[in-house]
Amino acid sequence: MFDRALSFSGYEGALRGLIHLLKYENVTPSARFLGQYVAAAISELLAGRGDTVPLLVSVPLHKGRKQTRGFNQAELIARSAAKHLDGRVEIAPDVLVRHRETISQVGLSREERIENMRDAFRVVDRKRVAGRTVILVDDVMTTGTTLSECARVLKQAGAERVWAATAARAFHGADLLEAADGGEQEEVEAVEVAASV
Repeated sequence: MFDRALSFSGYEGALRGLIHLLKYENVTPSARFLGQYVAAAISELLAGRGDTVPLLVSVPLHKGRKQTRGFNQAELIARSAAKHLDGRVEIAPDVLVRHRETISQVGLSREERIENMRDAFRVVDRKRVAGRTVILVDDVMTTGTTLSECARVLKQAGAERVWAATAARAFHGADLLEAADGGEQEEVEAVEVAASV
């Protein structure tokens, strides 16, 4: 489980539109704006946390899904966020891989989601994460299953703590099913960032 999670805002309105442009219409320039929002959330996480530089890790897609889509939206957002954070983070996009394909999380119970994500991820460079703070980046957080499984694997590999930062947080209700796209989103304890960007 991750130690703390922050989302820039709720999964609604213009923010939801930007995420849809990126994920479903391949409008990759929207990742620049989403990265700016995630950078605001990360800045909140980093406030008063000392001088150690955390690793910024995007939630990986399975290679088949990435090949179909042409990119990993979380990775594009993480790269954009890193640019806005001026060296306060070290981007590490290849530290974590999704080595097992998972089914869509839509309609699954919490227990089914957990089972679907179990052992789907692997850390490929344990030395790089050992003793470090890792910040996981994704576009939308819903139930927390994917981020929690990523955090579990990163901690097993030696990460000291794992935080999560997302552009949006989908709360239970109408947006939840729409937000759950193939198990790429996450958990209940997200706090919206009260910052204007």
